Amino acid sequence: MTEQPQESTPTPQPPAPGSFDLNQPTVVALLYIASFFSGGLTNLVGVVLAYIWKGQPKAEWEASHYEYSIRTFWLGFGLSIIGIFLSIIGIGILIIFGALVLVIVRAVLSMLKAQKHEPMPNPGSWTI
Repeated sequence: MTEQPQESTPTPQPPAPGSFDLNQPTVVALLYIASFFSGGLTNLVGVVLAYIWKGQPKAEWEASHYEYSIRTFWLGFGLSIIGIFLSIIGIGILIIFGALVLVIVRAVLSMLKAQKHEPMPNPGSWTI
C-alpha cells in the first residue's frame, strides 16, 4: 500500500505593502464605516455577516476579528439606545456622539489588523 502525499492548504500571506486586501474582516469593518453614510443599514449587514463567518473562519486570526466586530455592533447599539433615552436631559447627544466615535475607531483598528492578517489583541474587550 503506497502512501499518498497529504495536501496542505497554503497559508494566506498578508498583502504586499501598498496593496489592499479585501478579506472578510475588512468587509465587516468597511460596512460598519459605511453605515454612517447609509443610515445604519450596512451596520446590520455587517453584524449578520460577522455572525455567519464566525462559524467558519478560514484562518486563526479571523476568529478574533469576528468576535471584536460583533462586540463593536452591540456596544454601539447599546450606547445609542442609552443616548436616545438620555437625550431628553441633553447628555444623550454626547453619548450618541461617543458611540459613533467608538464604533469608527474600533472598525478602523480592526481593518488595520486585518490588513496585516493579525488577530485582535483583546477581542473580548468592550473598550478599544
